[in-house]
Amino acid sequence: MTKPIPMKNIYLLFLFIGGFFYAQPQSYEMFNGKDTINYIDALGKKQRKWIVFGKTKPNTCYTPEGKVEQGSYTDNKKIGKWQEFFCNGNMKSNIEFQNGRPDGYAIMYNETGKISEEGTWKNNRWVGNYKLYYESGNVQHEFTFGPNGKRDGEQVYHWDDDKGTVMIKANMVGGKEQGTVTEFHPDGSVKKTVNYNNGDADVASIKEFQQAKPTVVAPKKEEKNAPKKEEISVKKTEEVDPGNNKGPTILNGYHTTYLYKQISKQGTFKDNLLMDGKAYLYDRDGKLQRIAVYKEGKYVGDAPIED
Repeated sequence: MTKPIPMKNIYLLFLFIGGFFYAQPQSYEMFNGKDTINYIDALGKKQRKWIVFGKTKPNTCYTPEGKVEQGSYTDNKKIGKWQEFFCNGNMKSNIEFQNGRPDGYAIMYNETGKISEEGTWKNNRWVGNYKLYYESGNVQHEFTFGPNGKRDGEQVYHWDDDKGTVMIKANMVGGKEQGTVTEFHPDGSVKKTVNYNNGDADVASIKEFQQAKPTVVAPKKEEKNAPKKEEISVKKTEEVDPGNNKGPTILNGYHTTYLYKQISKQGTFKDNLLMDGKAYLYDRDGKLQRIAVYKEGKYVGDAPIED
């Protein structure tokens, strides 16, 4: 006759079995059939490697198995490198996270796979060296930001050519021009110089120079998959006056427009198109994210966001 198992042993057996099941990860996806991903621990917190697939984003351009983003979590907070993807599978961004916030090197791409901008992001602002690229892949701006997110040091603008020819070179202190700002012709010769003091130009110091031999610029070929440039124009919902509910008419000249009582665009317009000025871009909560600068109807870079 088999001896009954003592109650003490039964209790220890239940502890073992219970501990075994409690320790098992809750897995919703399997990666290569080996590594557990999309893991949520017993406290309901995301841990380890995660991949977000298109099936979690219904009514979007993503396929069910297409990647939206991937990276790692520690206690529900993003950590390390996180990558986002376009619907065509090309990478959209590769950003370093610390404690759930972007903090470190960040690089962004356009839909064709070319770099659009890169630099170091910290405390919701660019710091240190930063580059913005033309759609051709050539460097457009090389900025240097201080720890407060304001431009400090040498700032360089380039022509859209493979040689990296300088268009404008300036020095900035605390986000304001200081010293001589020099503009260059496409051949590299000096076009114009202006002296600045704390952001104010000394009109009497302006010197202009003729280009010895005008440069003939060949028309660019359109890339097949290149995204179309969006002209910044006034929306129907914008108002020239916050108290005006009729929206804007056709704007020409200098104007300031508002969207939901927040400044939207400011500068010189031509038939509702922003030619020279700034466009203020907000997130869904109404928090200012970017100030895009336009000259002669073309985007030339971002202005620093003042604290």
